[in-house]
Amino acid sequence: MFNVEKNRNKGRILNLLYKKKKLTKQIIAKELDVSIPTVISNVNELIKDELVEECGVADSTGGRKPVIVRFLKNSRYAFGVDINPEKARVVLTNLDLEIKYDEEFLIDSLKDFKAIMEEISECVKRALKAENIKEDKILGIGFSLPGTVNEEKFLLEIAPNIGIRNVNFKEFQNYFNMPMFIENEANAAALAELSVGIVKDDRNLVYISVTSGVGTGIVVNGCLYKGKNKRAGEFGHMSIMPNGKRCKCGKTGCWEMYVSEKALLKGFNEISDKKVKNLSEFFKALSSDNEKYKQYFDDYLNMLAVGIQNIELTLDPHYIVLGGEISKYEKYYMKELKEKIFIENSFYSKGDMKLLTSKLKKDSSVIGAALLPITSAFSIEEKII
Repeated sequence: MFNVEKNRNKGRILNLLYKKKKLTKQIIAKELDVSIPTVISNVNELIKDELVEECGVADSTGGRKPVIVRFLKNSRYAFGVDINPEKARVVLTNLDLEIKYDEEFLIDSLKDFKAIMEEISECVKRALKAENIKEDKILGIGFSLPGTVNEEKFLLEIAPNIGIRNVNFKEFQNYFNMPMFIENEANAAALAELSVGIVKDDRNLVYISVTSGVGTGIVVNGCLYKGKNKRAGEFGHMSIMPNGKRCKCGKTGCWEMYVSEKALLKGFNEISDKKVKNLSEFFKALSSDNEKYKQYFDDYLNMLAVGIQNIELTLDPHYIVLGGEISKYEKYYMKELKEKIFIENSFYSKGDMKLLTSKLKKDSSVIGAALLPITSAFSIEEKII
């Protein structure tokens, strides 16, 4: 394990190198306003920890050439886990959030949440063996969870889509010989987008996760907004259809009942003789020029647009990022979706907000989960309101 909290300057230097990848010792001293001897002593410790290395010299304007220090992205690793109503996915990443190992399994055959966690534990063991990585090189394991998460109490308070509530993750700490972290899946995805995704500026954005359900992560001035009770962003459960379809949350007409990936496929199979199992098959069927299929998808986009319009009117963000597997297929719908969202109205126009699809696609939430232990270990400031 590794943590920089005991040595503030060491942590600041590592944090800077984590972001910039390589710098001279002189630039490090200038950026952090510390002395050269302080940089040298702390860099030597980080070299001993095998987190950085010296990698040559830079050009000099006079005198001794400055030594370049490089961050070692494969010096430590983190696990990210994404759990949704249908399956769990476990990835191992390096410090640049590059996926080194990837495994998933269906959860509907497992009896309870304990069984899911036991299987995740086995996945972790297989990953370490396959990649020949020792446990002391692992910073921790982060969980991306569908529902209301209280990360301070280590509690998954309610996850209607998988029918559980008040799951205390402290009960599973002995399953993993490493620090554990939990986060709502849309919030985790929003963090990933800010760190390595399409939107890296400290601006206002809403990440919409379209998976088996619909979740949203809200970022205000670079800070993840969770609200008083840690449940901000449950736009998937805003009612858009009075007396509409009944949702597992207990309400009717929830947005996710009409625009989730599950809803899209289920609705299509109800009106089509050509049954589809996934989005790839759906969009292949959509390309057949069948007017009934086109009308069905047009109705779907209308419902998707209504929810996005509500978010735009409520939060007025700089960006709305559409994520999940559906983001891979933007060529089939983005032009039409924008036309439906930016209809003539008195409040906003096309230039007021950018609608984008996720750069990380289906990996956003699991990458965000892996980011949690890295953020903690490197003392990267968590921006949460």
